[in-house]
Amino acid sequence: MAAAKHAIATLLVVALAVAMSTSASAQPPQKRRARLPPMMSKPGDPKKLPPNAKYTTVTTNRFHKRQYEITCTADNGAACYIKCPARCPNKCLAYCAYCLTFCLCDFMPGTSCGDPRFTGGDGNTFYFHGRKDESFCLVSDAGVHVNARFMGNHNAATGRNFTWVQALGVTFGDGHRLYVGARRAAEWDEDEDHVQVVLDGEPVDVEAAKNARWVSQAVPGLSVTRTDAVNAVAVELDGVFSISANAVPITNDESRAHSYGKTEKDSLVHLDVTYKFHGLTKDVDGVLGQTYRPDYVSKLDVTAKMPVLGDADKYLSSGIFATDCAVSRFRRPRANAGAAVTALAS
Repeated sequence: MAAAKHAIATLLVVALAVAMSTSASAQPPQKRRARLPPMMSKPGDPKKLPPNAKYTTVTTNRFHKRQYEITCTADNGAACYIKCPARCPNKCLAYCAYCLTFCLCDFMPGTSCGDPRFTGGDGNTFYFHGRKDESFCLVSDAGVHVNARFMGNHNAATGRNFTWVQALGVTFGDGHRLYVGARRAAEWDEDEDHVQVVLDGEPVDVEAAKNARWVSQAVPGLSVTRTDAVNAVAVELDGVFSISANAVPITNDESRAHSYGKTEKDSLVHLDVTYKFHGLTKDVDGVLGQTYRPDYVSKLDVTAKMPVLGDADKYLSSGIFATDCAVSRFRRPRANAGAAVTALAS
C-alpha cells in the first residue's frame, strides 16, 4: 500500500513539472533592451536649467582623467562620461539623466566667476574686467559694502591682459571689516588650503574639515563654515548676507584654451563667489548691487556673446575696505569705527 502511494506521488510531481515547463515555454520571449554606446557629456545652457533635476557634484583631481571623472546612466540607458565645462574645469554639476554639465555659478543670481563673469540679481550675465591690483565696489548699500580686489596676468605673446577676483573686502555694521581672499601659489596643491578669512585684523581659524563651523564671539550672527575640507567657505551674517567663496587655480588646459599666459611661477589662484543679500534698499549700487534694484534696467546687450560692463572708474575704490567709490551708498553708524587691517593679498 505504501509503495502504491509513493508511486502516485511521484507521478504527480512529474506531471506538475511537465505542466510548468509547458507553461513557461508558451510565454513569448522577452526582448532585451539594446545597449546603447556611451555618451560624452555636453555643457548645458545656463538659461535653460532643467526643473527639479537631481545633480551630482564632480570635482576633478590629479588622480582622475578629466573626461572620465564619473560615469552615470542617462535616461536612454547609455553610460554618460562626465567632463566639466571649460568655464569650470575643476568642479561642476552633472545632470546624468540627459548627460549635461553645469557650472556652480549657473544656478543662482549674484555670482562672480572666472575672468570675471558676473550674474546679476536680474539673472543676466555680463563681464566686468576691472584692473589688476585695484579694488572695485561690487555692492554698496546703507548697511553693507563689498569691494573686490582684482588680480591679473599679462600675456606678453598676445599683448592681452586678464583679470580675476583675488579677494573680497566686506565692510558692515559699526565698521567691521571682513576679508576673504585666495592665497597665491606657484603650484596648485588641492590638499592645501588657499582660502584666507580675517575679521577686524584677526585671522579666522576654522578646522580643516567639511562642515566645520566657526561662530564669532565679537559679532553676533556672523559665522564661517567650510563647505569642503579646504578651499571652500561660506561666510554668513544673519539677516544681511551669505557669501560662498571657492579658491580655484587656472589649469594648464584653461591657459592654453584662453591664452591666459600662465607660467610656472603662478597658478593664478582666484575666487569663484556666490552672493546672497537680505534687506537691500532700493538705492543699492555697485557693479553687482545695481542689478538688485527694483527699477534696474540693464543697458547691456545681453544677447551678445560677451556683454561687458564698462565705466570702471565709476566703481573704483581707493582700497579693499574703502567705501569711497563714486556710487557708494554705505553709511557708517559711528565715526572712526573698526580695526585697521593690513595688506593681506599674499
